[in-house]
Amino acid sequence: MESERFISVVIPNLNGASTIGKTLEAVFASGYRNFEVVVVDDGSDDDSIEIIKRYPCRLIQLNGHQGTSKARNTGALNSRGDYIFFIDADCPPKEDTLSIINRTLNSHGKEVVIGGTYSCEPYDRGFFNKFQAVFVNYFETRRPERPDYIAAHAMVMSRETFIKSGGFPERFMPIIEDVEFSHRLKRQGLRLIMNPEIEVRHIFNFNLLKSIRNAIRKTRYWSMYSLRNRDAFRDSGTASTELKTSVAVIFLSLMLLCLWLLTHKPPFLYATVILQFLNLLVNAGLFRAFYRAGGLGFCVMASLYYITLYSLSVGIGSIMGVVRYLLRRGRIY
Repeated sequence: MESERFISVVIPNLNGASTIGKTLEAVFASGYRNFEVVVVDDGSDDDSIEIIKRYPCRLIQLNGHQGTSKARNTGALNSRGDYIFFIDADCPPKEDTLSIINRTLNSHGKEVVIGGTYSCEPYDRGFFNKFQAVFVNYFETRRPERPDYIAAHAMVMSRETFIKSGGFPERFMPIIEDVEFSHRLKRQGLRLIMNPEIEVRHIFNFNLLKSIRNAIRKTRYWSMYSLRNRDAFRDSGTASTELKTSVAVIFLSLMLLCLWLLTHKPPFLYATVILQFLNLLVNAGLFRAFYRAGGLGFCVMASLYYITLYSLSVGIGSIMGVVRYLLRRGRIY
Protein backbone atom coordinates (compact mmCIF):
# COMPACT_ATOMS: atom_id res chain seq x y z
CA MET A 1 0.00 0.00 0.00
CA GLU A 2 1.36 3.42 -0.97
CA SER A 3 2.59 5.44 2.02
CA GLU A 4 1.20 8.93 2.49
CA ARG A 5 3.74 11.69 2.91
CA PHE A 6 2.91 14.43 5.38
CA ILE A 7 1.86 17.39 3.24
CA SER A 8 1.30 20.94 4.51
CA VAL A 9 -1.30 22.86 2.53
CA VAL A 10 -0.37 26.54 2.84
CA ILE A 11 -3.01 29.13 1.95
CA PRO A 12 -2.57 32.94 2.07
CA ASN A 13 -5.79 34.88 2.61
CA LEU A 14 -6.74 38.52 2.25
CA ASN A 15 -10.43 39.40 2.47
CA GLY A 16 -11.36 36.03 1.03
CA ALA A 17 -14.62 35.59 2.92
CA SER A 18 -16.46 34.68 -0.27
CA THR A 19 -14.00 31.92 -1.23
CA ILE A 20 -11.86 30.69 1.69
CA GLY A 21 -14.66 28.56 3.15
CA LYS A 22 -15.18 26.78 -0.18
CA THR A 23 -11.46 26.16 -0.50
CA LEU A 24 -11.10 24.77 3.02
CA GLU A 25 -14.21 22.63 2.54
CA ALA A 26 -12.62 21.11 -0.55
CA VAL A 27 -9.27 20.50 1.17
CA PHE A 28 -10.84 18.71 4.11
CA ALA A 29 -13.04 16.65 1.78
CA SER A 30 -9.86 15.08 0.40
CA GLY A 31 -9.52 11.32 0.36
CA TYR A 32 -5.94 11.86 1.53
CA ARG A 33 -5.37 11.74 5.28
CA ASN A 34 -1.81 12.71 6.17
CA PHE A 35 -1.90 16.48 5.82
CA GLU A 36 -2.27 19.73 7.71
CA VAL A 37 -3.65 23.09 6.58
CA VAL A 38 -1.94 26.35 7.47
CA VAL A 39 -3.87 29.52 6.63
CA VAL A 40 -2.09 32.85 6.94
CA ASP A 41 -4.38 35.85 7.07
CA ASP A 42 -2.83 38.98 5.62
CA GLY A 43 -4.77 41.59 7.56
CA SER A 44 -8.33 40.87 6.38
CA ASP A 45 -11.09 43.24 7.45
CA ASP A 46 -13.99 41.07 6.31
CA ASP A 47 -15.43 37.89 7.87
CA SER A 48 -12.51 35.69 6.78
CA ILE A 49 -11.22 34.95 10.28
CA GLU A 50 -14.60 33.75 11.53
CA ILE A 51 -14.94 31.46 8.53
CA ILE A 52 -11.41 30.04 8.84
CA LYS A 53 -11.94 29.25 12.53
CA ARG A 54 -14.75 26.86 11.61
CA TYR A 55 -12.19 24.44 10.14
CA PRO A 56 -9.49 22.35 11.88
CA CYS A 57 -6.59 24.29 10.40
CA ARG A 58 -3.76 26.34 11.85
CA LEU A 59 -4.50 30.05 11.56
CA ILE A 60 -1.70 32.61 11.62
CA GLN A 61 -2.65 36.28 11.56
CA LEU A 62 -0.15 38.80 10.26
CA ASN A 63 0.05 42.23 11.85
CA GLY A 64 -1.69 44.17 9.11
CA HIS A 65 -1.44 43.74 5.35
CA GLN A 66 2.10 42.62 4.45
CA GLY A 67 1.59 40.97 1.07
CA THR A 68 0.96 37.52 -0.38
CA SER A 69 4.65 36.59 -0.43
CA LYS A 70 5.01 37.34 3.28
CA ALA A 71 1.89 35.28 3.99
CA ARG A 72 3.16 32.29 1.98
CA ASN A 73 6.62 32.47 3.54
CA THR A 74 5.16 32.68 7.04
CA GLY A 75 2.89 29.72 6.42
CA ALA A 76 5.69 27.59 4.98
CA LEU A 77 8.12 28.39 7.80
CA ASN A 78 5.46 27.50 10.36
CA SER A 79 4.44 24.28 8.62
CA ARG A 80 5.37 20.80 9.81
CA GLY A 81 5.02 18.76 6.64
CA ASP A 82 7.82 17.16 4.68
CA TYR A 83 6.29 18.77 1.59
CA ILE A 84 4.42 22.02 1.07
CA PHE A 85 1.48 22.46 -1.29
CA PHE A 86 0.81 26.14 -1.98
CA ILE A 87 -2.66 27.10 -3.17
CA ASP A 88 -4.69 30.32 -3.09
CA ALA A 89 -7.76 31.15 -1.04
CA ASP A 90 -9.89 31.02 -4.20
CA CYS A 91 -8.53 27.72 -5.53
CA PRO A 92 -10.37 24.68 -4.10
CA PRO A 93 -8.41 21.50 -4.94
CA LYS A 94 -10.12 18.43 -6.27
CA GLU A 95 -10.78 15.52 -3.91
CA ASP A 96 -7.90 13.44 -5.30
CA THR A 97 -5.37 16.28 -5.69
CA LEU A 98 -3.30 15.45 -2.60
CA SER A 99 -3.23 11.78 -3.56
CA ILE A 100 -2.00 12.68 -7.05
CA ILE A 101 0.70 14.86 -5.49
CA ASN A 102 1.81 11.97 -3.31
CA ARG A 103 2.04 9.64 -6.31
CA THR A 104 3.95 12.26 -8.30
CA LEU A 105 6.48 12.62 -5.50
CA ASN A 106 7.26 8.89 -5.81
CA SER A 107 8.77 9.55 -9.23
CA HIS A 108 10.92 12.53 -8.29
CA GLY A 109 13.48 13.51 -5.69
CA LYS A 110 13.46 16.53 -3.41
CA GLU A 111 15.33 18.71 -5.89
CA VAL A 112 12.21 19.09 -8.02
CA VAL A 113 9.43 21.68 -7.83
CA ILE A 114 6.11 20.32 -9.08
CA GLY A 115 3.33 22.43 -10.52
CA GLY A 116 -0.36 21.97 -11.06
CA THR A 117 -2.89 24.11 -12.87
CA TYR A 118 -6.50 25.22 -13.11
CA SER A 119 -9.12 22.66 -13.99
CA CYS A 120 -10.81 23.41 -17.30
CA GLU A 121 -14.03 23.33 -15.29
CA PRO A 122 -13.83 26.30 -12.89
CA TYR A 123 -15.70 26.36 -9.61
CA ASP A 124 -18.16 28.95 -10.88
CA ARG A 125 -20.02 28.69 -14.17
CA GLY A 126 -20.07 31.31 -16.89
CA PHE A 127 -18.35 31.96 -20.20
CA PHE A 128 -15.57 34.23 -18.95
CA ASN A 129 -14.73 31.92 -16.04
CA LYS A 130 -14.44 28.93 -18.35
CA PHE A 131 -12.47 30.92 -20.91
CA GLN A 132 -9.89 31.91 -18.31
CA ALA A 133 -9.65 28.40 -16.87
CA VAL A 134 -9.06 26.76 -20.26
CA PHE A 135 -6.66 29.52 -21.35
CA VAL A 136 -4.47 29.11 -18.24
CA ASN A 137 -4.69 25.31 -18.25
CA TYR A 138 -3.60 25.08 -21.86
CA PHE A 139 -0.61 27.38 -21.67
CA GLU A 140 0.61 26.16 -18.27
CA THR A 141 0.61 22.51 -19.33
CA ARG A 142 1.92 22.65 -22.90
CA ARG A 143 5.46 21.73 -21.86
CA PRO A 144 5.16 19.65 -18.67
CA GLU A 145 8.83 18.63 -18.63
CA ARG A 146 10.21 22.15 -19.03
CA PRO A 147 7.83 24.88 -17.87
CA ASP A 148 9.23 28.38 -17.56
CA TYR A 149 7.56 28.87 -14.18
CA ILE A 150 5.30 27.18 -11.64
CA ALA A 151 2.26 29.16 -10.51
CA ALA A 152 1.66 29.41 -6.76
CA HIS A 153 -2.01 28.52 -7.17
CA ALA A 154 -0.76 24.89 -7.26
CA MET A 155 2.92 24.53 -6.33
CA VAL A 156 4.56 21.60 -4.53
CA MET A 157 8.05 21.46 -3.07
CA SER A 158 9.86 19.92 -0.14
CA ARG A 159 10.05 22.05 2.99
CA GLU A 160 13.82 21.63 2.96
CA THR A 161 14.02 23.03 -0.59
CA PHE A 162 11.79 25.95 0.32
CA ILE A 163 13.94 26.95 3.26
CA LYS A 164 17.12 26.77 1.17
CA SER A 165 15.52 28.84 -1.59
CA GLY A 166 14.93 31.93 0.52
CA GLY A 167 11.20 31.91 -0.18
CA PHE A 168 8.96 34.19 -2.22
CA PRO A 169 10.18 37.77 -2.80
CA GLU A 170 8.62 40.05 -0.19
CA ARG A 171 9.71 43.35 -1.77
CA PHE A 172 8.13 42.86 -5.15
CA MET A 173 5.12 43.65 -7.29
CA PRO A 174 1.66 42.67 -5.97
CA ILE A 175 1.43 39.75 -8.42
CA ILE A 176 3.61 37.28 -10.44
CA GLU A 177 5.90 36.80 -7.45
CA ASP A 178 5.72 33.09 -8.26
CA VAL A 179 7.32 33.76 -11.66
CA GLU A 180 10.28 35.48 -10.04
CA PHE A 181 10.49 32.69 -7.46
CA SER A 182 10.46 30.02 -10.18
CA HIS A 183 13.19 31.74 -12.18
CA ARG A 184 15.31 32.01 -9.04
CA LEU A 185 14.77 28.33 -8.24
CA LYS A 186 15.96 27.37 -11.72
CA ARG A 187 19.08 29.50 -11.30
CA GLN A 188 19.71 27.59 -8.07
CA GLY A 189 19.76 24.35 -10.07
CA LEU A 190 16.29 23.05 -9.27
CA ARG A 191 14.16 21.38 -11.90
CA LEU A 192 10.60 22.49 -12.54
CA ILE A 193 8.00 20.05 -13.84
CA MET A 194 4.25 20.19 -14.41
CA ASN A 195 1.76 17.46 -13.68
CA PRO A 196 -1.49 18.43 -15.46
CA GLU A 197 -3.40 16.00 -13.22
CA ILE A 198 -2.76 18.23 -10.19
CA GLU A 199 -5.72 20.59 -10.48
CA VAL A 200 -7.52 23.28 -8.51
CA ARG A 201 -10.92 24.68 -9.46
CA HIS A 202 -10.39 28.42 -9.45
CA ILE A 203 -13.20 30.72 -8.30
CA PHE A 204 -13.04 33.58 -10.80
CA ASN A 205 -16.39 35.35 -10.54
CA PHE A 206 -15.57 36.99 -13.89
CA ASN A 207 -17.77 38.98 -16.21
CA LEU A 208 -16.60 40.85 -19.30
CA LEU A 209 -15.33 43.86 -17.38
CA LYS A 210 -13.53 41.78 -14.75
CA SER A 211 -11.95 39.60 -17.42
CA ILE A 212 -10.61 42.65 -19.25
CA ARG A 213 -9.37 44.27 -16.05
CA ASN A 214 -7.59 41.07 -15.08
CA ALA A 215 -5.87 40.87 -18.46
CA ILE A 216 -4.72 44.50 -18.30
CA ARG A 217 -3.49 44.28 -14.70
CA LYS A 218 -1.55 41.05 -15.05
CA THR A 219 0.01 42.07 -18.33
CA ARG A 220 1.04 45.45 -16.93
CA TYR A 221 3.06 43.87 -14.15
CA TRP A 222 4.34 41.04 -16.33
CA SER A 223 5.68 43.57 -18.86
CA MET A 224 7.50 45.45 -16.12
CA TYR A 225 9.07 42.27 -14.82
CA SER A 226 9.98 40.98 -18.28
CA LEU A 227 11.73 44.23 -19.19
CA ARG A 228 13.65 44.16 -15.94
CA ASN A 229 14.49 40.48 -16.51
CA ARG A 230 15.32 41.08 -20.20
CA ASP A 231 13.10 38.27 -21.43
CA ALA A 232 10.14 40.16 -22.90
CA PHE A 233 9.97 37.83 -25.91
CA ARG A 234 10.34 34.55 -24.01
CA ASP A 235 7.67 31.90 -24.53
CA SER A 236 6.65 31.77 -20.88
CA GLY A 237 3.46 29.99 -19.87
CA THR A 238 0.47 32.27 -20.30
CA ALA A 239 2.85 34.96 -21.60
CA SER A 240 3.18 32.75 -24.64
CA THR A 241 4.45 33.34 -28.14
CA GLU A 242 0.90 32.61 -29.34
CA LEU A 243 -0.60 35.35 -27.16
CA LYS A 244 2.09 37.84 -28.13
CA THR A 245 1.40 37.04 -31.78
CA SER A 246 -2.32 37.61 -31.27
CA VAL A 247 -1.64 40.96 -29.57
CA ALA A 248 0.59 42.09 -32.45
CA VAL A 249 -1.99 40.97 -35.00
CA ILE A 250 -4.90 42.83 -33.39
CA PHE A 251 -2.96 46.11 -33.29
CA LEU A 252 -1.67 45.71 -36.84
CA SER A 253 -5.18 44.78 -38.01
CA LEU A 254 -6.68 47.89 -36.43
CA MET A 255 -4.03 50.04 -38.09
CA LEU A 256 -4.67 48.41 -41.48
CA LEU A 257 -8.43 48.80 -41.12
CA CYS A 258 -7.99 52.48 -40.36
CA LEU A 259 -5.84 52.86 -43.46
CA TRP A 260 -8.47 51.03 -45.51
CA LEU A 261 -11.23 53.30 -44.21
CA LEU A 262 -9.15 56.37 -45.03
CA THR A 263 -7.97 55.27 -48.46
CA HIS A 264 -10.49 52.61 -49.53
CA LYS A 265 -7.58 50.67 -51.00
CA PRO A 266 -8.32 46.89 -50.99
CA PRO A 267 -4.72 45.75 -50.20
CA PHE A 268 -5.10 47.05 -46.64
CA LEU A 269 -8.22 44.92 -46.19
CA TYR A 270 -6.58 41.88 -47.77
CA ALA A 271 -3.58 42.24 -45.47
CA THR A 272 -5.91 42.31 -42.45
CA VAL A 273 -7.56 39.05 -43.53
CA ILE A 274 -4.18 37.40 -44.11
CA LEU A 275 -2.92 38.47 -40.68
CA GLN A 276 -5.99 37.05 -38.95
CA PHE A 277 -5.66 33.79 -40.87
CA LEU A 278 -2.03 33.46 -39.77
CA ASN A 279 -3.10 34.21 -36.19
CA LEU A 280 -5.63 31.38 -36.35
CA LEU A 281 -2.89 29.00 -37.47
CA VAL A 282 -0.48 30.08 -34.72
CA ASN A 283 -3.15 29.67 -32.02
CA ALA A 284 -4.72 26.48 -33.37
CA GLY A 285 -3.68 24.49 -30.30
CA LEU A 286 -5.53 26.83 -27.96
CA PHE A 287 -8.62 26.76 -30.14
CA ARG A 288 -8.58 22.95 -30.05
CA ALA A 289 -8.41 23.18 -26.25
CA PHE A 290 -11.47 25.44 -26.29
CA TYR A 291 -13.29 22.87 -28.42
CA ARG A 292 -12.36 19.94 -26.17
CA ALA A 293 -13.47 21.86 -23.09
CA GLY A 294 -16.79 23.20 -24.29
CA GLY A 295 -17.73 22.07 -27.77
CA LEU A 296 -18.13 24.03 -30.97
CA GLY A 297 -20.24 26.89 -29.62
CA PHE A 298 -17.85 27.67 -26.77
CA CYS A 299 -14.86 27.27 -29.09
CA VAL A 300 -16.19 29.87 -31.53
CA MET A 301 -17.08 32.38 -28.81
CA ALA A 302 -13.84 31.88 -26.87
CA SER A 303 -11.68 32.10 -29.99
CA LEU A 304 -13.35 35.33 -31.13
CA TYR A 305 -12.97 36.86 -27.67
CA TYR A 306 -9.32 35.78 -27.51
CA ILE A 307 -8.28 37.29 -30.86
CA THR A 308 -10.19 40.54 -30.32
CA LEU A 309 -11.02 42.06 -26.93
CA TYR A 310 -8.75 39.84 -24.84
CA SER A 311 -5.68 40.39 -27.04
CA LEU A 312 -6.46 44.11 -27.21
CA SER A 313 -6.63 44.25 -23.40
CA VAL A 314 -3.32 42.42 -23.10
CA GLY A 315 -1.80 44.89 -25.53
CA ILE A 316 -3.08 47.86 -23.52
CA GLY A 317 -1.67 46.32 -20.35
CA SER A 318 1.68 45.79 -22.07
CA ILE A 319 1.87 49.44 -23.14
CA MET A 320 1.00 50.57 -19.61
CA GLY A 321 3.70 48.29 -18.20
CA VAL A 322 6.36 49.58 -20.59
CA VAL A 323 5.50 53.20 -19.76
CA ARG A 324 5.53 52.55 -16.03
CA TYR A 325 8.82 50.66 -16.30
CA LEU A 326 10.46 53.53 -18.14
CA LEU A 327 9.11 56.10 -15.68
CA ARG A 328 10.37 54.11 -12.72
CA ARG A 329 13.68 53.27 -14.42
CA GLY A 330 13.30 49.56 -13.92
CA ARG A 331 12.32 49.55 -10.23
CA ILE A 332 9.63 46.88 -9.81
CA TYR A 333 9.01 47.00 -6.08
